[in-house]
Amino acid sequence: MTQKFRTIIEPFRIHSVEPLRLTTEEERTTKIKDAGYNLFALRAEDVLIDLLTDSGTGAMSRDQWAAIQHGDESYAGSPSWFRFLDAVRELFPFRHVIPTHQGRAAERILFSVIAGPGKVIPNNTHFDTTRANIEATGAEAVDLVIPEGREPQRIHPFKGNMDIEALDELLAKRAADVPAVFVTVTNNSGGGQPVSMENIRAVRAACDRYRVPFFLDACRFAENAWFIRMREKGYADKAVPDIVREMASYAHGMTMSAKKDPLANIGGWLALNDDALAEKCRNVLILTEGFPTYGGLAGRDLEAIAQGLKEAVEHDYLRYRIRSTEYLAEALDRAGVPIVKPAGGHAVYVDARAMLPHIAPLAYPGQALAVALYEAGGIRSVEIGTVMFGRHADGRETPAAMDLVRMAIPRRTYTQSHIDYVIEVVAAVAARASTLGGYRIVDEPPQLRHFTARFEPLA
Repeated sequence: MTQKFRTIIEPFRIHSVEPLRLTTEEERTTKIKDAGYNLFALRAEDVLIDLLTDSGTGAMSRDQWAAIQHGDESYAGSPSWFRFLDAVRELFPFRHVIPTHQGRAAERILFSVIAGPGKVIPNNTHFDTTRANIEATGAEAVDLVIPEGREPQRIHPFKGNMDIEALDELLAKRAADVPAVFVTVTNNSGGGQPVSMENIRAVRAACDRYRVPFFLDACRFAENAWFIRMREKGYADKAVPDIVREMASYAHGMTMSAKKDPLANIGGWLALNDDALAEKCRNVLILTEGFPTYGGLAGRDLEAIAQGLKEAVEHDYLRYRIRSTEYLAEALDRAGVPIVKPAGGHAVYVDARAMLPHIAPLAYPGQALAVALYEAGGIRSVEIGTVMFGRHADGRETPAAMDLVRMAIPRRTYTQSHIDYVIEVVAAVAARASTLGGYRIVDEPPQLRHFTARFEPLA
């Protein structure tokens, strides 16, 4: 009889190491001030634990590095392209696969073709570049997540689900203006929350009723499939690749950042079945990215993605990946830190608005908390709230639905002791939350301001 143990270990050994530079709190206070209190402006070597994003920051495997040696840099028809194409279609069997240098390029290409003034594109929740690329065309991005998805403390197994009633109401009124309906899996802006297969089917059914195409923003597809396997009736005995293929079967197309679940440091793609739309998108690709068999990527990158797609759907890896995120969330919850519940797949989201009720949303409580975490312990996180989503295309600023601080865990990068350190730092900052003050923006660009804005503390 096999002994079952509670501890879920990392299903890998460390093959090479990268040193971390330790800094003092005094040094960090100076560094963040010089960076205009924007964590994106910090030098990476001045960060101890980097949880800014899980995008392109993971550790590639031995087999991925070996695959890089097979990279063929032929301009057209490289063998690396065909290995990449086969790996994508093994999980996402769309007729047309258009490689891009990363996910936002796929968004840019698609929306430049299908969107424009007067158009509206619904999603469970758009993330930052998705919304920006839609609004850059003059179209409107609408978020239609279920009500539970806007309540950080509410327990629901699939808080990323689309509100089908709201979607149906929108389509009934404006289907002619909707070039596509999107669902983001997992729902990053809403706390990394999964979408159920039942909900995906319901979205497709609504799209069919109004003859509107349905697309997946699928960059965390494997994590979403694992949640379906763990939480949705009828899927406990299904293999993750089969769940992924079923998810894809309900969509007319997809965008992908290969920097997330596919375990690569760069890359992405746009995939779809519509021949005429694919031709238009390829024409934009050639103008902006490159030839259709490399699309802004080197052959070595195509090889790394192809191998990463195989590793991303391994059950042992996904069990470790999701459990390690839960480990951080459960410890913070025990410490009384308000977080989005249940734990997301790729990140833990602290509810900054709940932790810092004395800081008004337009004084950016999420930014205040993110700065404090860096000053206290060298942890770099990111605000997902009013800084990121409060500025509208017409120039108005209103509080976002939630003010969160995301601590995104890079794949296969940090050990349990690193996470234990994060827990200590967050708890220490939470203990003095009442002493933290708000911020104001002193300089910002017209779009995606969170990347380059500069802040200063309020008096």
